[in-house]
Amino acid sequence: MADRDWPGSAKSLKGVILDMCGVLYDSGEGDGVAIRGSVEAVKKLKASDLQLRFCTNETQASRETFVAKLGRLGFDISVSEVFSPAPTAVTVLKDRGLRPHLLVYDGLLSEFDSVDKTNPNCVVIGDAAEKFTYQNLNEAFRVLIGLENPVLFSLGQGRYYKETDGLKLDVGVYMKALEYACDLKAEVIGKPSPMFFQSVLTDMGLQPHEALMIGDDLVNDVGGAQHCGMKGVQVRTGKYRPSDERHPTVSADGTVDNLAQAVDMLLSQRGL
Repeated sequence: MADRDWPGSAKSLKGVILDMCGVLYDSGEGDGVAIRGSVEAVKKLKASDLQLRFCTNETQASRETFVAKLGRLGFDISVSEVFSPAPTAVTVLKDRGLRPHLLVYDGLLSEFDSVDKTNPNCVVIGDAAEKFTYQNLNEAFRVLIGLENPVLFSLGQGRYYKETDGLKLDVGVYMKALEYACDLKAEVIGKPSPMFFQSVLTDMGLQPHEALMIGDDLVNDVGGAQHCGMKGVQVRTGKYRPSDERHPTVSADGTVDNLAQAVDMLLSQRGL
């Protein structure tokens, strides 16, 4: 059962931000699998008077490819509604005149086509999955250690995520390895970065207290949103673990079985 205290503020909300992997679907072989009730839940939100955006740390595919995959799973989502780290990273790189060495999944490389990558003066890592080999990590290390002022960007800092065949290590693990080896602190682009959440709120034209974040990651989704002044609700799907409900520093405003239940509770409170 869901906690029953959080929907009380539903009437004052103007927008909802959804995480994607672990909330809408579980990734895996092929396109992955839609989580039961999530397709209909998105339809209900889109038919309501609430603004809707999708905020993901997905870094294995371009937004166009990612949205097309979700379309095949039954979701009606447009590219303009999706916020992911790579486009934000490109903007930061250009603004600061940085040329990246990329350690990212092949499917994401096209997002960086407009960026000069000659003679790199920084490193960008994303969820490179099987490309996180010793050789590739060591190459990124050598770039960083050879710079007078090394800069490491990490597209998210998740510890793990869930696919249909089980849990998988995420980019945060490899970010920490490079931080330790090079004695530096990475700049995180993506959740839980306040800048990333604020870019979504700005697009919606909303203040933090007017928006609700729903995710499966207690720290990066819920905690990141709360740090920005939003309420955060966790679903018991995706990477959710029972121990999340006893976390020492982050406490969700509500915990629900899945997105479908969260949406039904939210819209019921709004009389919809």
